[in-house]
Amino acid sequence: MKKVLVVEDNEKNMYLICFIIGKMGHQTIQAGTGEEGIELAMSERPDLIMMDIQLPGIDGLETTRRMRQSDHISHIPIIAITSYAMAGDRERLIEAGCTGYIEKPINPETIMGEIAAYLK
Repeated sequence: MKKVLVVEDNEKNMYLICFIIGKMGHQTIQAGTGEEGIELAMSERPDLIMMDIQLPGIDGLETTRRMRQSDHISHIPIIAITSYAMAGDRERLIEAGCTGYIEKPINPETIMGEIAAYLK
């Protein structure tokens, strides 16, 4: 069983993502802010981080940048979960340190395969 940190401030999205990850047989850790996400990533050392971009306080891009600066967690794959789908957004996410991204609205049928690919 793998451990996945989900950083998401929307309760419905958090529930859906955690439900899907749980159905895959993995454990989830939940954070509602970027600051909390950093703390939990440092203490829990998850196998994967699912990162919302629009968060209260520091946004997901800044949270990702800060995570990448820590030797303890910089190797963990970070997948952005975002409704940003404009030209240049993918590059901006990758430049901030995201390993990949999944577009909102979340498609339960395809997200399982995407998550599984990052947990190999």
